[in-house]
Amino acid sequence: MKILIAGLGSIGRRHFRNLVALGQKDLVLYRTHKATLSDNELAGYPVETNLAEALEKHQPQAVIVANPTALHMDVAIPAAEAGCAVLLEKPIAEDLSRIEALRCAAEKNGNRILVGFQFRYHPTLNTAKELIEAGALGKILTVHAHWGEYLPNWHPWEDYRASYAARDDLGGGVIRTLTHPLDYLRYLLGEVEQLSALNGHISALELAGVEDVAEIGLRFKNGAIGGVHVNYFQRPAVHRLEIVGTVGTLRWDNADGTLIHYQMPDAFGGIYPQPAAAIETRYHVPAGFERNQLFVAQTQHFLEVAAGRENPRCSLEDGIRALEMALAARKSN
Repeated sequence: MKILIAGLGSIGRRHFRNLVALGQKDLVLYRTHKATLSDNELAGYPVETNLAEALEKHQPQAVIVANPTALHMDVAIPAAEAGCAVLLEKPIAEDLSRIEALRCAAEKNGNRILVGFQFRYHPTLNTAKELIEAGALGKILTVHAHWGEYLPNWHPWEDYRASYAARDDLGGGVIRTLTHPLDYLRYLLGEVEQLSALNGHISALELAGVEDVAEIGLRFKNGAIGGVHVNYFQRPAVHRLEIVGTVGTLRWDNADGTLIHYQMPDAFGGIYPQPAAAIETRYHVPAGFERNQLFVAQTQHFLEVAAGRENPRCSLEDGIRALEMALAARKSN
């Protein structure tokens, strides 16, 4: 399969390496040569600087959109119009202005767009989904996700102030950049019907017109209430999730991937003296698990989507919904 990769920054290199590791050698690189990483590993692969010419000349079956957020639509729309399957990094765009054009192109060519929310491939988050769907928590009451991570530590080889995450003109800001919880909470709990938020730039980080913290309140259609906290300044990094139901609670920690299920004794229908101790079950990621395996699983799935053998696990409509929520959170402030 011939695959074009648009953007060779950190996430583009990750996709490149994973494709090579999976045996995909027929790769074309579309780039502007602004990446801050060494080009040594890219030697020998064809490089194009004009997208229209690249699509016409190489006619790839698939395109990976990994350039800055504000430039996603410049690649995704022409790629979809050319009939390519598309792996579109999150957030799918900086705003909604060109979403309908992408939707129309995707519908015309079979809706083969996979959005890059890699946490949908996390083994213990999927265990949480299975437990919720099996009724192990009873009625879901509250949920809270907390993700704080110091932005200058993300890419130590570059000046964080020049990164897309720190710049409004490139589609950055903590809400759009750390939009994963907005997606995986919908994945786990269903649709959100109400959202309100506070956000701002409150730390000493040098950012260009974007927020470094947000507290986003959510009300789900199933009645659950909760929220998402994201920030660019927390050290050490924290990424945790808690979901509370009438007969059980789930706690997940991205640091080691552990999921803990606390089950209330009355879930079994018995009568117990108060307070009753919860029954604790721990679920662990497979031995040797590390973060890149989420991206590998996503890439393997994308190859199946591109070949027409599977439907996207995270569809364009999922990506649109996450972007709508992120933009609403910014506007709500």
